[in-house]
Amino acid sequence: MPDSGLFAVLAFVGAASLTLMVFLALGGKKSRLDERLQSLANPDEEPPKDDAVAEVARAALPKVGAYLVPKSADERTKLQTRLVHAGLYSREAMVLFLGVKVFLMIGPAIGGTLAGLTGVVSLPVGIVFGALLGAFGMIGPNFWLDLQKANRQTSFRRSLPDALDILVICLEGGSSLAASLTRVANELRTAHPLLAAELLIVQREVQLGQTVGDALRQFAHRSDLEELRGLAAVILQSEKFGASLVKALRVHAETLRNRRVTTAEEMAQKAVVKMLFPMVFFIMPALFIAVLGPTGIMLLELFPSVNK
Repeated sequence: MPDSGLFAVLAFVGAASLTLMVFLALGGKKSRLDERLQSLANPDEEPPKDDAVAEVARAALPKVGAYLVPKSADERTKLQTRLVHAGLYSREAMVLFLGVKVFLMIGPAIGGTLAGLTGVVSLPVGIVFGALLGAFGMIGPNFWLDLQKANRQTSFRRSLPDALDILVICLEGGSSLAASLTRVANELRTAHPLLAAELLIVQREVQLGQTVGDALRQFAHRSDLEELRGLAAVILQSEKFGASLVKALRVHAETLRNRRVTTAEEMAQKAVVKMLFPMVFFIMPALFIAVLGPTGIMLLELFPSVNK
């Protein structure tokens, strides 16, 4: 029993260390984008310095991940596209992601082997558990990417109708489309920071010479969101044919709002089905024990022979 407890402690420490490494490597790169955007908005402020652990992780992981970079250009493009959809825009995002995957694959195997050699557990048990955790570390980051992409798309879907409402108000007030996007980004920085950061990127691309429609189309490619593709198409058509942009954006905002309500109603309907399994496996047994328990005790008292 003490050996199993020590092994559980070691497993928890190893998992916590690997989770911290993932956060420092991937989450840190994402925060660098936010820091860069904040420094562009407030050039007088001094950017915060990274701690030593984060610097070591960012220095070691790219060197390890460079060995797993796909040789095929198509595979590299697919992986880079997945990283961009997850919000990882850095040039080193691919090698960092692959480096984290290497540590998640090799780390548990080494930890399990060391636990077996030191006598914490038997060597076969340590190797088996290390291999299983290593297999999870091989496929776990891919699920993490899909989860990040889904969370980003959900955030954009919820915030786009509000952004379009503010954009329509700014356009009706006489502002240009580029100036209106800047105002929207500043207004939504607190309520919807993710969309505000992306709109700041759109603003920088417009300042570099792209049209607003092309910049929004690039934003749609980065997020892989159909609603943004529709918004970019509306603005591109308005720029090309001179149609009324305010009316088109108001209709598009109303469509997105109705779609958001429909999605919320769909999730509410799915919640009933999802609650069925916890009720059957957790709530109903406890309810049966509370209701039928006293009756069972009374029956045992009435039939002493059964109790013996």
